[in-house]
Amino acid sequence: MNWEQPYAAARSPVCADNLVATSQPLATQAGVDAMRRGGNAVDAAVAAAVTLTVVEPNNNGVGSDAFAIVWDGQTLEGLNASGRAPALMTRDRYAGMSSMPSLGWESVTVPGAVSAWVALSERYGRLPFADLFEAAIGYARQGFQVGPKTAGYWKLAEATYADYPAFVEHFLPAPGPSERFRRPDLASTLSLIAESRGAEFYEGRLAEAMSACAQAEGGPLRAADLAAHRADWVTPVAQPYGRVSLHEIPPNGQGLAAQIALALLAEGGAASFTTVEGVHRQIECMKIAVRAAFDHFADPDAMRLTPADLLEPGSIARAAASIGTHAADLPPVALPVGHDTVYLCTADGEGRMVSLIQSNYLGFGSGVVIPGTGIAMQNRGLGFSLDPGHPNCVAPGKRPFHTIIPGFVTEDGAPRLAFGVMGGHMQHQGHFQMVQRIFDHGENPQAASDAPRWHVFPDFSVGLEPGFPEAIAAGLSERGHRVRYVAEEHVFGGAQLILRTGDGYVAGSDHRKEGQAAGF
Repeated sequence: MNWEQPYAAARSPVCADNLVATSQPLATQAGVDAMRRGGNAVDAAVAAAVTLTVVEPNNNGVGSDAFAIVWDGQTLEGLNASGRAPALMTRDRYAGMSSMPSLGWESVTVPGAVSAWVALSERYGRLPFADLFEAAIGYARQGFQVGPKTAGYWKLAEATYADYPAFVEHFLPAPGPSERFRRPDLASTLSLIAESRGAEFYEGRLAEAMSACAQAEGGPLRAADLAAHRADWVTPVAQPYGRVSLHEIPPNGQGLAAQIALALLAEGGAASFTTVEGVHRQIECMKIAVRAAFDHFADPDAMRLTPADLLEPGSIARAAASIGTHAADLPPVALPVGHDTVYLCTADGEGRMVSLIQSNYLGFGSGVVIPGTGIAMQNRGLGFSLDPGHPNCVAPGKRPFHTIIPGFVTEDGAPRLAFGVMGGHMQHQGHFQMVQRIFDHGENPQAASDAPRWHVFPDFSVGLEPGFPEAIAAGLSERGHRVRYVAEEHVFGGAQLILRTGDGYVAGSDHRKEGQAAGF
């Protein structure tokens, strides 16, 4: 592993026996504290995840969805805690619309994050469930100082949600950087969840409050939808890449796209980030994978092609052979993609590692806040299609296409990397780039995170982050790519990574977020 920090951000990697990396320092410290009190990596992950719902509400909340991958010391397990469409969320409900609504009750599916915390704690946790909420409840009740990046995105949200009175009452006016913000309603909600091990959220007082609010405001969510929710343990899909394997949760998430892109790239061998040819080939592999995601990914019960079909070696070889010296002419696609998510990873001295992600989808989500609870509802229903011929078409009890994906890498069956790159349509692309930088080019996790990234937009144009040489941009343009430099750092996501070494772990936390990697 190369320990140089050659990129502009030049954060130092963090080395320790027990590590937590998140997008918000207060959440990182909550996770570290859980392990110092005798908890394991799973306890740390849940404590950090719960805390993030308080201190980074512009990206996630109690009303979010979540996914996780856990190395328990012996095996790798996946958790799909994304919610399903309510029974009243039929396609006929959206007759006359060209796409799913992005705001309001019509975009809300059953929130799954709380079920993820419960499932993880029940199967793997060591500390009492309620203990994992202490930091979050404290910050909600006594207040926390808002981080500068969070404050900036919070301010941008004011206009978007100005017509939602409960949102305005709970979240606005937007606090400024370092300003203390209190959420007493959410403190009470978190206490109920902690004391009931989540039961109040899905079958008790909180479920009743969500259902009553939906009925009063004409939304489709009902108490029966919440009571029917379950988080599913799943086997992650494994895709070999050289000496390592990338593991992703199977669809309805988009992690399979990163695996498709890596499989395509492997047909021609490692690609350089410093040559036009290398970046061109990376982008072309990703474009094929993006198109596969938009065309095929959906609730697994509705997909017409399985992950095995999409990774079939013969098909991969034929697709890789189609990559030429010029950009492929692929038509734009219509499925929506979100940008606002939190990702975290943890690792402990006994060998456990956790990769966890949770998200509202767009910003604060739907704009719906349940009065008296502080629960901001996600808008994951926006991920559905209204095309009746598409496997991702909206239907009752169905999970929508999800952008959020936790990643994990093993080598010879042993754990090597828990990682993720939050940021909607950047996530599978970020996984693709991180695996190459660490395992093809030997970069340490922080350097891999700091390095400039490229981004294939949904219309298949290409964004380059400042730091890519102009010669790369010019060369890509000559090859037919619609390429431009993009200054907005949120386009390129935010990575958190923990790499296992012979003596412990090494972590990196993205400078594009206000996050932190810390441990002991």
